[in-house]
Amino acid sequence: MENRVRELVLFNLGIDSKLRGCDLVSLKVRDVCHGDHVASRAMVMQHKTQRPVQFEITTAAREAVQAWIQRAKLKSEDFLFPSRIHGSPHLGTRQYARILEGWVEELGLDPTDYGTHSMRRTKATLIYRRTKNLRAVQLLLGHSKLESTVRYLGIEVDDALEISEQTEV
Repeated sequence: MENRVRELVLFNLGIDSKLRGCDLVSLKVRDVCHGDHVASRAMVMQHKTQRPVQFEITTAAREAVQAWIQRAKLKSEDFLFPSRIHGSPHLGTRQYARILEGWVEELGLDPTDYGTHSMRRTKATLIYRRTKNLRAVQLLLGHSKLESTVRYLGIEVDDALEISEQTEV
């Protein structure tokens, strides 16, 4: 049961935060909490870019995080996803990938079509589809270049033309 609670938190935060796997698994309790309460927003320094990125934590994710912190008896300085392996301070990215693969298989989907980066891309893609606001998605992902965001989302010329057609001057 405890593993399922941890996995629910991983799933919720993986989608909400849009963080890379290495940043997600190395979150500390203090990164997402203000005192005893889970914050509605958090900011962390990305390992890859060494740039800060801010993310929201939805109500469902906050509730899951709060339940996990209480169940695992975590303190502010603890990693949110501590490792059960003695030499490792937090869950590794490979273990996160195995957990995700288990979820995908349980859903009857092909694990080769999904990975930890799919979690990062999910909400960013939904935000782009709903708003067509590349700059907002760029900020949420912590990309320094808009071109990176365009490539990341797989935006094609057709998307750009559709946006252009809907814009009157």
